Amino acid sequence: MAAATPAIGSGGRGEYSCETADQTREWMDAIAAFLRLHRPLLEAHVVNFFKDRLWEILDAEWMECLRREPVERLLVLPSGCEHWPSSLRDFVLTARSLVLPREQKSPRPLLPDFLVASINTVLAQGMNSKKKHEIETLAAMVHGVTKRCGAKTVIDVGSGQGYLAQALSFEYQLPVVAIDASSHHASVTNTRAERIKKHYAAKCMGKQKLGVPRTVTCHVLSSDTLAAVTLEACQDDHAEHVPSDSSPRIEKPNHSIPPLVLAGLHACGDLSVNMLRVFVSCEQVKALISIGCCYNLLSEECHEDTKTCPGFPMSKAAKLSNLVLGKSIRDLGCQSAERWRSLTKEIALQNFDIHAFRAAFQMVLEKHFPEVSRSSPSIGRQGKALRRQRLRKVMEARMAMGKTDDLSCFTQKEQIMSKDGSEPTDPNGFKEVDINYLPELSTGFADSVVSGAALVPDDICLDNSQKFTLFKDFTVSALGRLGCDLVEDVSLLEIWKDVHPFTEFIGPFWCLRAALGPLVETYILLDRLLFLQEQGSVIEASLFPLFDPTMSPRNMAIIAWKLSTNSSKMAVRMTVPVLPMMDQHQGGHSEPSRLFPSPNPYPDLNTRRCHAKPQAVVV
Repeated sequence: MAAATPAIGSGGRGEYSCETADQTREWMDAIAAFLRLHRPLLEAHVVNFFKDRLWEILDAEWMECLRREPVERLLVLPSGCEHWPSSLRDFVLTARSLVLPREQKSPRPLLPDFLVASINTVLAQGMNSKKKHEIETLAAMVHGVTKRCGAKTVIDVGSGQGYLAQALSFEYQLPVVAIDASSHHASVTNTRAERIKKHYAAKCMGKQKLGVPRTVTCHVLSSDTLAAVTLEACQDDHAEHVPSDSSPRIEKPNHSIPPLVLAGLHACGDLSVNMLRVFVSCEQVKALISIGCCYNLLSEECHEDTKTCPGFPMSKAAKLSNLVLGKSIRDLGCQSAERWRSLTKEIALQNFDIHAFRAAFQMVLEKHFPEVSRSSPSIGRQGKALRRQRLRKVMEARMAMGKTDDLSCFTQKEQIMSKDGSEPTDPNGFKEVDINYLPELSTGFADSVVSGAALVPDDICLDNSQKFTLFKDFTVSALGRLGCDLVEDVSLLEIWKDVHPFTEFIGPFWCLRAALGPLVETYILLDRLLFLQEQGSVIEASLFPLFDPTMSPRNMAIIAWKLSTNSSKMAVRMTVPVLPMMDQHQGGHSEPSRLFPSPNPYPDLNTRRCHAKPQAVVV
């Protein structure tokens, strides 16, 4: 299996590859050195732009150059221009050379028989275009990997409402166990599966046996828990049972469990990491397809007091490098470069204005409510969801016209819609925005929807007095959300006059910082790949851009399988204690099992009921 396409270096730097562990380490070392060099920029919060005079941490020549650049050129960083200062060009070229290529590739070099089947309208019910694209592509990949490694059952980790599990069950006739922390998601999955089953039953007229995904409700907080849940859910009726008064362990492998494939579509935070550890340690798991997300929610060795293994770093080499990220930097790795590069000039300028309003509002808190400022308040994060909703509607409209490759030509009215998707109706060309959509803006463009300021003009070229009015409205809304008293207009005007000369630096500053986000994600993904490569030649692993990054920004899949026919020599032996009871459903029904003797060996599980009797397994 080929590893990820190498990152092409610029300016004579050559290229980086992750074909081997040594090459991956070299790539990671180069990224770590670059991130350390620019750590002040990485750790800066745009929220504190005026308070901490953040434009001063950058080369004055850079800022003077970039403030004159049109916004369209800022949005395509890290790309540069010949007339820029040599040090700025070097920054841009190095950043670009270190990032994993994200353009979607065909998986046929990995799986020659790979073929994406378009799912029917019954299976696709409830999916938006992004989800449908992901499910169709990932289901085909999981099916191909399952065939290649001879696996019998798929474990859908972080299954949500069961879209992937149901596609695998009904389109590819694969047995699936869907694991999710939400009992509501399990209920939705079961109800939806029964409805889909009726459709397929009528279509097949009894010609084939139809199975539905088995759902398991469980909070997975460690790889041990995920392994125990997986093996327990997959044991059949011929498995060896352990009496309740006996030791909760057995000393030989349980061969009743079929070969398994772990699959996860945007399994959040540490869940993706736990999948990798279970793949390595569990004999029955033969292959893995994992697309991670929410790097900000990863546990980190230097920041978490946890008894379980941290989500970052994973590899031995990354641990030895002592590169500390922290939540803010990991959050930067979640940015969607492909999406914000597709915004129009008007939308970009509005977002820069909102950054300025939020940073100026921080000055209001510092002056009038210092105790609130010290608490790092959030004034709402619904803007992120709203921005995604708006952009998705635009993309779907363009797809219908066959122009999915050109988002830059959208009109302002296409990209700025009210919450119900309609265009502004006010005769003055302004629309009112609900304060519930006021963004925190501390994490960058992804949260930066024009919302919370009371008015959004059709004409973006505002003078200073108009911008002050918007800032005042923003402040009034934010103070109300925080439960603070109003501040006199004269005081707000004084603050705005102080910060206004520096607002032109907001856009360049944010774009330079955002350009580092893809490097952070690349480092995290390479760390996971290297963890698998460090296991030796018995595991073959790669990073692969499975989805269209404009449709699905977290598009890099870790695909791995075990090469050894004698997997017991390869797997790290792991004794799995008796599994506590959990919710487990198949076909919408459940059966209670007997209680486990206390104490519960997995206190992080929701103890409820189990479809099968408790069993102990050694792998």
